[in-house]
Amino acid sequence: MATPKGPTLWDKTYTRFISLTRRLNDNQLMMLLACVVGICAALGAYLLEMLLHFFKAGLVSWFPVDEASFLYLFYPIMGVIIASLFVRYIVRDDISEGVTKVLYSMSSQNSKLKRHNMWTSVVGSAVTIGFGGSVGPEAPIVLTGGAIGSNVGQFARLNYKQTTLLLCCGAGAAVAAIFKAPIAGLAFVLEILMFELTGNTIIPLLLATVSATTLSLFLRGFDTVLSVNLTESFELRTIPMYIVLGIMCGLAAYYFTSVKDVVGRLFGRFDKQYKKWIAGGIIIGVLVFIFPTLYGEGYESFTSLMHGNTDTLLDTSLFYRWRDKEWVIALVLLATMMFKVVATMTTTAAGGVGGTFAPCLFVGAYMGALIAFSCNHFLGMDLPIMSFTLVGMAGVMVGVMKAPLTGVFLIVELSGGYGLFIPLMIVAAVSYVIDYYLEPDSIYTKQLRERGLLLTHDKDSSVMVFLHVNELMETDFMKITPSNTLGDIVKVVRGGRRNIFPVVDDTDKLLGVVQLDDIRNDMFDVSKYEKSIKEYMIQPPDKILVNEQIASVMKRFEENSTWMLPVIDKTGRYVGFISKSRILAAYREQLVNITQ
Repeated sequence: MATPKGPTLWDKTYTRFISLTRRLNDNQLMMLLACVVGICAALGAYLLEMLLHFFKAGLVSWFPVDEASFLYLFYPIMGVIIASLFVRYIVRDDISEGVTKVLYSMSSQNSKLKRHNMWTSVVGSAVTIGFGGSVGPEAPIVLTGGAIGSNVGQFARLNYKQTTLLLCCGAGAAVAAIFKAPIAGLAFVLEILMFELTGNTIIPLLLATVSATTLSLFLRGFDTVLSVNLTESFELRTIPMYIVLGIMCGLAAYYFTSVKDVVGRLFGRFDKQYKKWIAGGIIIGVLVFIFPTLYGEGYESFTSLMHGNTDTLLDTSLFYRWRDKEWVIALVLLATMMFKVVATMTTTAAGGVGGTFAPCLFVGAYMGALIAFSCNHFLGMDLPIMSFTLVGMAGVMVGVMKAPLTGVFLIVELSGGYGLFIPLMIVAAVSYVIDYYLEPDSIYTKQLRERGLLLTHDKDSSVMVFLHVNELMETDFMKITPSNTLGDIVKVVRGGRRNIFPVVDDTDKLLGVVQLDDIRNDMFDVSKYEKSIKEYMIQPPDKILVNEQIASVMKRFEENSTWMLPVIDKTGRYVGFISKSRILAAYREQLVNITQ
């Protein structure tokens, strides 16, 4: 007889956790857990920073500034290959698109992220970026923070709403920690994760972001992430040029998302991973060799821009000898900005792990610097290059992510540039409007919205995300064939409870439907029992695909003024029926579940 197993370590830990927290009410428990999540997210961000510093110090810090290094041709693809092998053979799960993955877990996975997400993104992105992959560490750390919050919620056996709150606490804390920007972390949760703030959720979110920022300040010092001393004050005469900057940032943001689609389709054609490595290695290696500032996330280069040190942008590059030529610097700024997007999207498409936060800031910084530098040197204007660089960072970020508050507060907290609020708001508003007209979705939400999996502040739409046709359709309808007669249907009606019958062929393809109301007058006339059922068959007003979004289904019901529609698969085979009343009942039930 087998000896019964005792409680596991997980069970013992959970029992101890319950005994420690049993005196706390729900709100107090959530505040405590939010602090824990914030601290853990800050430690994850600190670990990532240390790993990045380790790789950079060992790989590129010794390069001479006056000549190009051929190692730039090989470093980036080495990182991509190592990261992709790590993902394939150790992680064995998709850890790319960190922010999108967090949004997907909120809408389709009950806010549950796997345990490995608490560390695998840190390792994968550190290798990718440390070896020169032209991506940012922020999206991976957002996934890490979100996974920490999600797993704390799962450990405490919290409900969906509480687990979602902790997931958002972790994601917001990660942003706050890596940028030392608590307000930006809170705005990120509100705008990008589209989490609804209430009296019961705002305090845990504040505690998480403040806890993360405080620990980050303790570990990394109190200096702002961007070491700048903003001396220029805002002047009204510069407003027209800030409007121009906003327009250009909006166009740059659209270029950013468009290149992502193009590169994604290009690499999607490769059926083997080694082909992606070869193509990615050639593209990234050549670009980084020609423009070394594309190496890694590139914070050092646009920090130099803010201080007006444009000549240092040509260090370790082929253009070093022309560092005193203004037209060369302007062309390098333009080319670097354009190719940064290509390098970023190629890095992720080839198998690297990273995000688009830092690349957005990079492109924006170069856009602002290019406009200020060109106007000053070629048009005789006197624009503050540091201010334009900082404001440009917010402009492109706002356009790409559709998050104006996050962009504004992030730049203010990154640089301490509180005197830039007016130009930041001008550029953010103009960029947002321009890019929203060209592309309404953010780089994180486009795919999810197309699949009907995006949670929004619109509660009706958010509830619909949790409903699925294949779960709500009914399949107990009696199928009939064109060879059946009215008499056959009468026999079916006697023993059934449905008033509609799908007509299918030998392959179950839906040909039409027969309604009880249409045969009612002839049901009691025995002389008509030999009539073919095809004489009573009609076409349904519409047909629903089994994987169709519920929001689209409800729109079909409204357009056709009906309460029941047949469901088919992509080949036209009959699957079942779905009713408007069933959807509404499920909607009310799901609304209660989310609220409570």
